[in-house]
Amino acid sequence: MDVQAFKDSIAGQQPPDGLSFALQALWWDAKGDWETAHERAQERDDAPGMRVHAYLHRKEGDPSNAAYWYRRAGATPSTLSLDAEWEELVRAFLG
Repeated sequence: MDVQAFKDSIAGQQPPDGLSFALQALWWDAKGDWETAHERAQERDDAPGMRVHAYLHRKEGDPSNAAYWYRRAGATPSTLSLDAEWEELVRAFLG
């Protein structure tokens, strides 16, 4: 799947089969469902999940919690717009 196909899938009711939890979190975030996105980001205690977790708390407006999750993910806090960070993450996780 490429980025455009991922974006196109957001019109559906459920994320496409086979997506990682991190990509599912980003999919639900794009649908406007922060709570489900947050749940998916926490499904695995791995770097991609922590990275999406950081993004979600940044989006929520909780910079200290976001900073904690960026540190856990081993990532520098993003200075991109939220939309650009979302797309950067999608691209990274789609490979």
